[in-house]
Amino acid sequence: MSDFILGLDLGQAQDYTALGILERDGSSKGDRKYQLRHLDRFPLGTPYPAITEKVKQLMEKEPLRGHVLMVVDATGVGLPVIDLLNEEGLRPIGITITGGHKAEWGGYSYHVPKRDLVTNLQVLFQSGRLKVAESLPLARTFVNELLNFKVKINTRGHDSYEAWRDGAHDDLVLAVSLAAWYGQHQVSWRPL
Repeated sequence: MSDFILGLDLGQAQDYTALGILERDGSSKGDRKYQLRHLDRFPLGTPYPAITEKVKQLMEKEPLRGHVLMVVDATGVGLPVIDLLNEEGLRPIGITITGGHKAEWGGYSYHVPKRDLVTNLQVLFQSGRLKVAESLPLARTFVNELLNFKVKINTRGHDSYEAWRDGAHDDLVLAVSLAAWYGQHQVSWRPL
């Protein structure tokens, strides 16, 4: 059986809001395979109600209708946007991106270290369990974001994960990372 997971990374003025949709096959964590089926990046400054409407329209189309769940970046402006998505009946799952050391439930969202999001995506790529269709309009942009995404270790030994060049974006990477992490770690499946 396959299902779909939509990852939504929120931005607005400086960063794009981006979404990625993964199709997942396989029932156990070790044999799940993913196909990146859709990428989108909204223009800078797109109002959140417009993003909510676009996401709702997308989720109501086949083959997603009734077979998709949504994972949303709950960091920063995320909670009010999650409220908008809930008002539309979309039932998003929040993930607050942290600098912590372990993933845990935080009462209103999962709290997941950025390291976990990134390494999960890396493992899926390296094991051949995540495929990107070259025909996707933003596939090259996504690959470029991946190539620019680096770990930085400061003088205290703390790590951070982000685009290494000024002006480079990581929004598509984070959108797909959110979907992939939840696809590998979810407790239960609850499509719309």
